[in-house]
This record gives sequence, structure tokens and C-alpha cells, in this order.
Amino acid sequence: MFEALNRLFSKSETGHDLHDPRLSVAALLVHLAAIDGSFKDEERQAIKAALQDYYDLDESEVEKLIAEALRRDADAVDFYQFTSGLSSLEDDERIEIVRMMWQVVFADNKNHELEDNMVWRIAELIGVSTRDRNILRNQMARKAE
Repeated sequence: MFEALNRLFSKSETGHDLHDPRLSVAALLVHLAAIDGSFKDEERQAIKAALQDYYDLDESEVEKLIAEALRRDADAVDFYQFTSGLSSLEDDERIEIVRMMWQVVFADNKNHELEDNMVWRIAELIGVSTRDRNILRNQMARKAE
């Protein structure tokens, strides 16, 4: 009975599992895109591309995921609900999350200090080293140029 209740309350109204890494990553990405005060179309497109490429989602799936991520982010009081499950992922998956974050940061060819700070905090919370975070930032910055 406890298992059934747990499953019931761990599903969102759209059916996404609240512990699904894809939803957590999407929520972090949409928060990151808006942290500088605007959510530009280039950033939304970068989020869509990152999620579609990494998770092999089609257009409809990624749109639903982003819509749910926007709802979850609006209700969130901190990053813990999104990062707690991500820290247990394999190293390469956690590094990929940080790469996706930098991809969103540089989508508008700017690296706002709030964006930089958020990537740093999330990388620390999920266990990505400063070295890896900086390498990824430099790679994404070069691609943006």
C-alpha cells in the first residue's frame, strides 16, 4: 500500500515522475534560462535541442517536458528537489548536465554573472569538479563565438 501511495504522489499531473532525471534537468535548464531576467527564444531552442539530443525525445515529448519543467520550477523553493537525484548519476551523465547548462548560457552569446553562478552551484551540488565545469564553459564559449 505504501508503494502505491508513493507512486501516486511522485507523479505530476502530466504523468512525469518527479524523480525522473529528465524532468530535473529540464527544470534546471528553464530556471537557468530565466535567471538573468529574460527567457529568450534562443535559450528555449537551446533547451529543446539539448533535451532532444541527449534524451532522444521527439518534438511533442520535449514540449511536454519543458511545460512540466516550467511548472515545477515555478513551485520550487530551491534546487534540492532537482539536484538530489542527479548527484547519484554516473560521472559522464553529470558532466553532460553541466555541458547542457553551458549550452543554454551561451545560446544568447552572453554569460551573465547570475547564470555563471547558477552553473557553479549546480555543478557543486551534483558533484562535477571545478576543472570539468571550467573546461565545459570554455568549450561552449568558443562554440558561441
